[in-house]
Amino acid sequence: MEYKQSLSRRIVFAFVLMTALVGGLFSVGIVGVVHVVEERLISHDLGGEMDRIINEDLLSGRGPRLDPGMRFFISDGMGVYAMPPALQRLEEGFHEVFDGELSFHALVRDSYGRRFVLLQDQSDFEAREQILYAAVVTGYVVSLAFAGLLGWLLSRKVMEPVARLARQVRHRDQLLDLAPPLAPDYASDEVGELASAFDYAMGKLHDVLNREKLFTSDVSHELRTPLMVIASSCELLAEDASLGPRARNQVARIAAASEEMRDLVQTFLMLARARTKDLGIAPQAGVLSVADDLVAQWREPIEAKGLALIYQPDAVPAGQFNAAFLRSVMSNLLRNAMHYTDSGHIRLQLCDSGFVIEDTGEGIPEEHRERMFQPFVRGASQRGEGLGLGLSLVKRICAAAGWEVSLHPAQPHGCRFEVRLASVA
Repeated sequence: MEYKQSLSRRIVFAFVLMTALVGGLFSVGIVGVVHVVEERLISHDLGGEMDRIINEDLLSGRGPRLDPGMRFFISDGMGVYAMPPALQRLEEGFHEVFDGELSFHALVRDSYGRRFVLLQDQSDFEAREQILYAAVVTGYVVSLAFAGLLGWLLSRKVMEPVARLARQVRHRDQLLDLAPPLAPDYASDEVGELASAFDYAMGKLHDVLNREKLFTSDVSHELRTPLMVIASSCELLAEDASLGPRARNQVARIAAASEEMRDLVQTFLMLARARTKDLGIAPQAGVLSVADDLVAQWREPIEAKGLALIYQPDAVPAGQFNAAFLRSVMSNLLRNAMHYTDSGHIRLQLCDSGFVIEDTGEGIPEEHRERMFQPFVRGASQRGEGLGLGLSLVKRICAAAGWEVSLHPAQPHGCRFEVRLASVA
């Protein structure tokens, strides 16, 4: 069951509801007791008066001796004792009757073949009874208001440690490495158990983050040495005059791949750290230079597949950008286009806001486009040896750099990736 109200409001509502139920039952009980007591006591008194009048006064031939406020009627009586038609319809027993603004308790009895009715004025009693009912209703309303106030005060007291824990948890990410445990600040109750559970979860998360930081640092550090060896070896081989054109071409490809791998290591390291200041001091490059290098790198494998690579540097975005990020985004989009295009062309177009990469492949259905930027999600016809991380990496890089990447259908078929850049320089 989903609760959309806050816990404090639920506590107040519980107080008011409990008071409404208990107070309502108590008020109904008071009214019921008043009616029962009224009927039993007054009917007992009227019954005694009725017996005295019938068995003593009437049998002795005297007129009924009535207390002030009483009236007596006989079914066959005459004069003041003549029974009004309204009383003749009453059944035997105790009743309440009204005559204008006056109210009476009535006792009806059939005896000796005649019907007798004894009335007792209860106007004062009825007024006091109405005052009692008004007091009950007022007390009920006041108790609801008091329950709401008390519930509000108690909810604030009860929720105070929960709210304090929430504030500590909300700001804990800012002091992840320095924040002390939370559980010692709370009693051994439910809130203390919650704080202990959070300390345990944060400890596990802290361990995972430390392992990830160490992993990225170690990978970055350990890969730089072999990459430098490869790069220096390529430089030495390039200076060897005995190498033929084909060998020199292979050495150039090895050097380019080494440079790309070094950029990727730097990209992954900056993504893992996710620090804006690291992005600002990273090597910068223009879009045109990066695009020229990648077009030269990807033209041969794209054309070897029978596709045409169309390069249109119509407009160049102004400013300098994170070189590793820009190279990774553009390279992944070109690789993705090559894998999922069997015929036609791949177009790389530079524009004032960034660049566009368009292909004539099979395209992506509209309902699957947003999912394509999620990790380990691949197209319907999976190509290449990838794991579905290329577009996810593109999305993460753009989010870290403040760029925007969007996917649209190309005409007549295929995909159109548009990247809007924001300069960090």
